[in-house]
Amino acid sequence: MQETLKNTSQGKASLAENLLFKHRLLWVLIFAGLTAFLLYHAAQVRPDASFRKMIPANHEFVQNFFKYEDDLAALGNAIRVSVETTDGTIFDADFQELLREVTDELSFVRGVNRSGMRSIWTPNVRWSEVTEEGFVGGPVIPATYDGSEESLEQLRQNILRSGTVGDLVANNFRSALIYVPLNEVDPETGESLDYHEFGQRLERDIRERFESDTINIQIVGFAKVVGDLIDGALLVGGFFLLAMLITFGMLFLYSRCVRSSLVVLLCSVIAVIWQLGIIKLIGSGINPYSMLVPFLVFAIGVSHGVQIINAVMANRADGLDKLQASRLAFRGLYAAGLTALASDAIGFTTLMVIDVAVIKELAIAASIGVAVIVLTNLGLLPILTSYLDVSKGGVRYLQKVRQKPHPIFALFGRFTQPKWAVGAVVVAGLMTVWGLYQAQNLQIGDLDSGAPELRADSRYNLDNAFQVENYSASTDIFVVMVETAPEQCIQYNNMALMDRFQWHMENVPGVQSVRSIVYVSKLGMAGINEGNLKWSSVNRDNFVINASINQRPSGLFNGDCSMAPIILYLNDHKADTLNRVVDEVRAFAAQYPSDDVEFLMAAGNAGIEAATNKVIEDAQMRMLMWVYGVVIALCLITFRSIRTVLCIVLPLMFTTVTSQALMSMLGIGVKVATLPVIALGVGIGVDYGIYIYSKVREALNQGMDLAESYIYALSKTGKAVGFTGLTLAIGVATWMWSPIKFQADMGLLLTFMFLWNMLGALILIPALARLFRVGPKSEPKAIGIPS
Repeated sequence: MQETLKNTSQGKASLAENLLFKHRLLWVLIFAGLTAFLLYHAAQVRPDASFRKMIPANHEFVQNFFKYEDDLAALGNAIRVSVETTDGTIFDADFQELLREVTDELSFVRGVNRSGMRSIWTPNVRWSEVTEEGFVGGPVIPATYDGSEESLEQLRQNILRSGTVGDLVANNFRSALIYVPLNEVDPETGESLDYHEFGQRLERDIRERFESDTINIQIVGFAKVVGDLIDGALLVGGFFLLAMLITFGMLFLYSRCVRSSLVVLLCSVIAVIWQLGIIKLIGSGINPYSMLVPFLVFAIGVSHGVQIINAVMANRADGLDKLQASRLAFRGLYAAGLTALASDAIGFTTLMVIDVAVIKELAIAASIGVAVIVLTNLGLLPILTSYLDVSKGGVRYLQKVRQKPHPIFALFGRFTQPKWAVGAVVVAGLMTVWGLYQAQNLQIGDLDSGAPELRADSRYNLDNAFQVENYSASTDIFVVMVETAPEQCIQYNNMALMDRFQWHMENVPGVQSVRSIVYVSKLGMAGINEGNLKWSSVNRDNFVINASINQRPSGLFNGDCSMAPIILYLNDHKADTLNRVVDEVRAFAAQYPSDDVEFLMAAGNAGIEAATNKVIEDAQMRMLMWVYGVVIALCLITFRSIRTVLCIVLPLMFTTVTSQALMSMLGIGVKVATLPVIALGVGIGVDYGIYIYSKVREALNQGMDLAESYIYALSKTGKAVGFTGLTLAIGVATWMWSPIKFQADMGLLLTFMFLWNMLGALILIPALARLFRVGPKSEPKAIGIPS
């Protein structure tokens, strides 16, 4: 029967096959030229990151932030640099001189918004005091400061009177903090902030220069996180090389042919070169989250390349010459390969429904990579094998293997039997029910404090823990913008409502403290009245209100007094905390509606995080529906059978559900870094099902029963599917040792999905086919698949 199948599959060549093999040398030259051209551009690809690209720019919260971005410059993208002494306190002349130098050095780092910097050494940080003569005050560092004991004592008094303890000065007086807002775009050059270069300069010019045996420097903030992510992501190159070595070793063990193993690697690497070169040409880049895409392109390339090599070697073992073997391999697999790659490419584009620029760039990069695989691994690879051939040792090894079928074939073949099929489906069904139950605990957003993208023991998270422990002012800031008519933000009725809102939010679990112009006014009122706390309230007289905020810090309302920010300092930016804060702001606005005041969310790092979580939550189900919709539509077009589609798609859904359950169990939230993994896993997993079922269909249409057809499919493509799934799982498993936690999480999830998709295809496809009574009479001929 297999001989009949071979002869029938040698039918009429397609137009694509004739174009490819009748002009082989021309195509090799074209591929070589394109590879050299795109390699030149790929070498110019650099890590690219942007604050705006990593946030959902069209979300209501972010649009509100953009509306008042200039007024909130000091509350947007910023870093905090703390300088700690381990020998004494900050009231030391040498320490103060070092703090001054660090402040000055930071002001000259490219990207820093100098006007918004705050430190006890910047003139915008002042102290004030109520005396018999009224308010007096001045800068914390007096003009007469000279480092003497008297000056240091005066500095101590000024700090205590300035209200900066817990904010710019640690509660234990052993460290001081410099707040550094950043410009996303350099106002002088118009260029975007280079986060990688910025992070390196902080390490080189601040940490390395000023740290000593008695001085420690801690740096936290969005820009530092991104810089550390890029540094860690550059290690992807090392993991890529390791994956290549592992893949080569596995390919050789599988084929016993060095030549074919190298050809598969070569074509897969060419696909990566083309992808990176095209990304550069279209003006895109590689961000910390899409740096893993080249490996995925390599993995998909290997997956399809193994199928081609497997078919070529089988044809050579059947006695065909190298050209005929390559042509027949192309003819037998191009339709299934095109369907699988089209599913991958279109499936990856469904990530575009997530309105975050970095995910859209990831979708574009992955789709481009899959598209070029059509040319490199389905086109170039069979041309190269028609010239280079496979080794005689590899052919002899295959002939030897054929003489004694692998016992694994018999094991998987049992799943075509009714008893085994029912058992497999029942077990999968029970695991799916468990997965659905467990996945209910899956949360959106970060589940850990600090920067969950990095390891808990990373330098950044240790720095963050230090600042949380030693300062009262949290690093997680949620800003509510109170919008009024121009010149009305400090009008009594508006201030009274803001005061009530401030009290309401102070009593929300997870909120440490709240600061606003109301807070300053109440302090000012008490100060005007000899410090009597009974007067710590909002005065009904607008002239008195004006007097009470005479010594206000900058940034508590905008230039025309149409917006006043209310700053909420949170315990953390975990998903539960952010959801609670958002719900309470909305509940207050609904309970106390006003025609004069509108509470707009949200700015600050926690406000942006809340918007991102909402976008991810809304897009998660839509993305999955689009991914599976595309896969189902393409499988229906190709196979023209609902039962076939169910056989291919149900194992994928099983893997998706169990993957979400795994994320829930491991405490991995759904966020920008992890959401694309599920779509990528589905995209790669569908290849397995399509290759296996195409060969099952091919045999069924020649009259074999299901058991014989499945054994035939295992010998033709199933063995390669098992090898590919295992190889790719081993390759991505190395990511679990990455210093970047989200890369380690992705490695764990992809390892699970590669293995589970492979096992699902090998076990559930024959089991489902048996239960759906798939057989020769029930199988119409598929479009484009040779029969």
